Amino acid sequence: MKDGAPERWCRDMPLIRATAGEAAAPPSDRAADRATLVAALQSGSAGERLHAARALAALPGAEAPLNAALQVEADPAVREVIFTAFARRASEEAADALLPLLRAREASLRNGALAALAAMPARLSARLPALLADPDPDIRLLACELARVLHSPEATALMCDVVERESEPNVCAAALDVLAEIGGPQALPVLARRAGRFADTPFLRFAFEVAIGRIEASSDIDP
Repeated sequence: MKDGAPERWCRDMPLIRATAGEAAAPPSDRAADRATLVAALQSGSAGERLHAARALAALPGAEAPLNAALQVEADPAVREVIFTAFARRASEEAADALLPLLRAREASLRNGALAALAAMPARLSARLPALLADPDPDIRLLACELARVLHSPEATALMCDVVERESEPNVCAAALDVLAEIGGPQALPVLARRAGRFADTPFLRFAFEVAIGRIEASSDIDP
């Protein structure tokens, strides 16, 4: 990655959590206050931006101003409120706002977008195939990480496709890691057939062995 990979963000990043003091804005005067809140989010002090982000997060159709603010926001607390709002909404608009941030140079933005997208697996099914075919191997690697939140059969099918065609060792390793964690037995023929693709890459040979072993063990245990 440009300045650091997500480093197992799904397990290690407690990003999507309730923010202290976050509460729904009262229904009265929401329409009248909206423009004021958007203005505060754009040009207010850090405290004013934080208040505006929390208030806007409770309003319907707030994805556009929240996304615009996220593009320029530097305060971690304000960013977190916006990421949390997107994760809770789990809307098409929220997912579309987050996807470009996977290409951000700043690791905190990438990780925030990843954590928020992981909270909306229903929005990932239609988007992951394109991400897994992206010309940028960093994006393909992040897409493998997002596949962890899908149901096993869907994740298994996607990761098997990666193993079949991927030429970048690190991306293939990421797919194998997902399969080792949540892959189903339908992956075993693919893994056995493609294990020799990286015969000269020791860490990938080991990754294939681990994935095959864990899936076989899981299949033996499951009824």
